[in-house]
Amino acid sequence: MKRTLYFEIIKQLNHKNAVVITGMRQVGKTTLMKMIYNEIKEAKLWFDFDNPMDILPFESKDYNKIYLELVSQANQNKKIIVFIDEIQNYPEITKIIKYLIDHYGVKFIVTGSSNYYMRNLFPESLSGRKFLYELKPLSFAEFLYFKGFLSENEIVNFEMNAILKEKTEYNYLKRNIYYDEFVEYGGFPEVALTDDIATKKLVLKNIFASFFEKDIKVFTELKDVRELRDLILLLAPRNGSMLDITKLSSELGINRVKAYNYIEFLQGIFFLKLIPKFSKSIDRGIAAGKKVYFSDTGILNIISKITDGQLFETAVCNQLSNYGKLSFYNKRNTAEIDFILNNEYAFEVKINATINDLTRLTKIAQSIGIKNWFLISKNFKNTDKTMYPHFI
Repeated sequence: MKRTLYFEIIKQLNHKNAVVITGMRQVGKTTLMKMIYNEIKEAKLWFDFDNPMDILPFESKDYNKIYLELVSQANQNKKIIVFIDEIQNYPEITKIIKYLIDHYGVKFIVTGSSNYYMRNLFPESLSGRKFLYELKPLSFAEFLYFKGFLSENEIVNFEMNAILKEKTEYNYLKRNIYYDEFVEYGGFPEVALTDDIATKKLVLKNIFASFFEKDIKVFTELKDVRELRDLILLLAPRNGSMLDITKLSSELGINRVKAYNYIEFLQGIFFLKLIPKFSKSIDRGIAAGKKVYFSDTGILNIISKITDGQLFETAVCNQLSNYGKLSFYNKRNTAEIDFILNNEYAFEVKINATINDLTRLTKIAQSIGIKNWFLISKNFKNTDKTMYPHFI
């Protein structure tokens, strides 16, 4: 099953820049890269840096010898495309990539487990020599494709406007059973492709466990895994709420700096999203005054029992984040908007939205200079599209 990101990356195969695919564990990075590998007819090589033997060809201090070794393995000296899985296991590789791009035109397509590691692995010296892509859990459109509801062609040419134009109760009911499953169990591909409910939950627990077993090992400053675990348990019921670092650090029995570092780490490995307050200026804060959302509703659901409203809001947050930068508006808890996309589009999210909700959203959006606003209702509302174009 091809991801929509596959079609973006394929377009970059003839460009000299390295293609770097990052994202959460188990979102399908290796599978995506294997699909690209199978499409390529040119000389190609595959290395898995989880295997120490695959790192061996890159350990020479003479980068020219590394190139000759690659030429020997590829059995030709024409253009070589090198695929490397899990590059964070060998940080030295970034210098080698830079050298082989500049001197020999070697094309690299690589995966790495998180942005947290990538920030250190890819210094400014590689600026202008990489295309960095984040593979996220499945979008709902991809989920429908995985379930056989949409075709590959429909995924490639997917347009949100087309869905909005189809706003009928019949189309809502056709998709609703899939959406309920998507919201409850999230967008990890293996979970989506598993039909048995008990097995879905088991897969999600295994994904959560692998986060502790693998990602945390790289975070060398972490002395006590229990602190991070307890922080996650505290954050889950607060999902969709503003962070109170002072209160969190107090409950955990740690200082504020450590709490900030933990939260930055969780954001860096794509486990959480931090949504800043709406502002025309640049927000330089790390976490204060931001709302927290888990990046996958399935993971959130196995960690803590939360409300349907929190779960739906999180799903919408993750969907909207595919289209740009999100913020939220809150004026002393008297006027709120759940999400503002790219400082241009306001979205309020409700399980059962009403016309009064739309009236309130319209007033707030106009007061802060937002010209486009939409009220999102999970349960179908048969409103006149001409009279209420902002009600979706």
